[in-house]
Amino acid sequence: MLTKKGKYGLKAMVHLAGRPPGEPSLVTDIATSNDIPKKFLDTILGELRNAGFVNSKKGKGGGYTLARSAQDIRVGHIIRVLDGPLAPIQCASKTAYRRCDDCTDEKRCGVRLVMLEAREAITQILDNRTLADMRALALSGEQEFTYTI
Repeated sequence: MLTKKGKYGLKAMVHLAGRPPGEPSLVTDIATSNDIPKKFLDTILGELRNAGFVNSKKGKGGGYTLARSAQDIRVGHIIRVLDGPLAPIQCASKTAYRRCDDCTDEKRCGVRLVMLEAREAITQILDNRTLADMRALALSGEQEFTYTI
């Protein structure tokens, strides 16, 4: 499940994607317009800055901007930075795989096999959607399903 950190980070990124390129947004403005606690948002934006998704500038005329085009930022990448692997359980993860302590036969574990399938479906959607796509969906207010599973 997406944590509040991941959800707030995505909301902040959608906010920044709606700004003219290079025009900074203050943390206070992002927090207020998206109902995000400012202190928590400061931490989230720091992580996104360290991961290369946003730039920050201090002082007059400062704030946060996207580090690259919203069309070049994948939703799955943002979530991985803020919440970690997309897999529902550790033994289904590609990037943070760990065998379960209680597993006797991974190749025949029904739970793992279904969770591998779930991970693939989640990855297929989140890694093929850009921040620009997410912004467009938010503006239209329409639910759009383009993937068949």
